[in-house]
Amino acid sequence: MATITILGAGNWGTTLALLLHSKQHRVKLWEFYPERASRLNDLRENREFLPGFRIPEVIEITSDACESSVDSDVLIFALPSEAIRGVARKVAQRTDGVLLLSVSKGLECDTLMRMSEVLSEEVPGGKIAALSGPCIANEVALGIPTTVVIAGKDREVCERLQGLLMTPNFRVYTHDDIIGVELGGAFKNIIAVAAGMCDGIGLGANTKGALITRGLAEITRLGSSMGANPLTFAGLSGVGDLVTTCFSAHSRNRRVGEEIGRGKKLDRVLSELTMVAEGVNTTRCAVKLATAASIEMPITTEVHKVLFEGKSPREAIADLMLRPPRPEIWS
Repeated sequence: MATITILGAGNWGTTLALLLHSKQHRVKLWEFYPERASRLNDLRENREFLPGFRIPEVIEITSDACESSVDSDVLIFALPSEAIRGVARKVAQRTDGVLLLSVSKGLECDTLMRMSEVLSEEVPGGKIAALSGPCIANEVALGIPTTVVIAGKDREVCERLQGLLMTPNFRVYTHDDIIGVELGGAFKNIIAVAAGMCDGIGLGANTKGALITRGLAEITRLGSSMGANPLTFAGLSGVGDLVTTCFSAHSRNRRVGEEIGRGKKLDRVLSELTMVAEGVNTTRCAVKLATAASIEMPITTEVHKVLFEGKSPREAIADLMLRPPRPEIWS
């Protein structure tokens, strides 16, 4: 039995707390806001992010990050990407020998770093890995069969985390391409926003199928230029997560796009969300990265124009369709 602290009590953090508790681990769940932590302790249910699932009394809930990390064997960062650095800095003095697992799917906007890079910078010498793949939190909590991948430079770290997390309904693979696994998990959210726009304006399966396929092509181009193995994007953290996020009714990134497709402005859509849609900020990051690397990403560019420059989704679709003809496979 391991002692595991989950930093972040959103839907994914709460789900992982329940999953790890089911394996008899000692679980601590950290919530940033003291009033929310108090409410979770009183109600023993995360009604805001994961309603309908009781949190057992033995799961310790706290708003003190340093206290929660005491005696932990594993720290799981289940936070929005922009919050990872600050929390990692708080617990850095208590991470000697502790495994650090990021389950966040985004990039840090200011630095354009992946989450494992942020953790490496704040916790030098840390034993770091990242989890990604098609894992809608509500489905995992319901025990619906789900498969994910853990990636890292240290095979033993990945295999230990694999053993801690795997259940009959939650299958975990390992991978050595942490760059590709993290980038696939982050960039697919941009395409999910675009897929939602297609849903919002009433387009069909033909359009979405093409969007997913061509979106994967540009994700692979940019990811490969950043050092990822292109084959990684054909796996769970690439096409697997991409398809799931583009179709799931629970995908917040797809929902953002759908509301914009129906005519709402981005600020209003985000104000109505209870959770962070990582695809919005990741779109900014991807455009910067693609520009710096001279990588053409037409779908990502059009999503950026819709989100931040006032372009309509219908205009964006039209401009994508009217681009000059070319072969399907190009570099």
